[in-house]
Amino acid sequence: MAKGKYQEWLTPDGITRLEAWARDGLTDEQIAARIGITTSTLYDWKNKYSEFSEALKRGKEVVDIEVENALLKRALGYDYTEERIERSREGGKKSIKTVQTVKHIPPDTTAQIFWLKNRRPDRWRDKQQVEHSSVVPVVITGGDELED
Repeated sequence: MAKGKYQEWLTPDGITRLEAWARDGLTDEQIAARIGITTSTLYDWKNKYSEFSEALKRGKEVVDIEVENALLKRALGYDYTEERIERSREGGKKSIKTVQTVKHIPPDTTAQIFWLKNRRPDRWRDKQQVEHSSVVPVVITGGDELED
């Protein structure tokens, strides 16, 4: 496949490759390099050809959802089952057994803060915006007369 020709990337095979690269986490710059074009050309193609743009969006959406789910899981904490194989020898006889252990990963406060700052910035941003308006009367007393 010759590099840089947009028509070749609008074929079913080209669209599948674009979507896969986006799903694999490649940035727009990396995708442009794989195609053999500049990043600005990639942006032009995204604006001109909806199939191209949609393929990249579909691929990125899958990974974004996976990361969101992993972040939420880490923020809330979770349990998982770990398996290990134990080998032993009793009376000259070998035995193998699988031992399962439930382990707990506690909630991660950093993940919680990150989640809340992004999902609820109205309540969780670092800098709160407080607006107040009032009139403060200023009284000048004594002193010299003001000249006109």
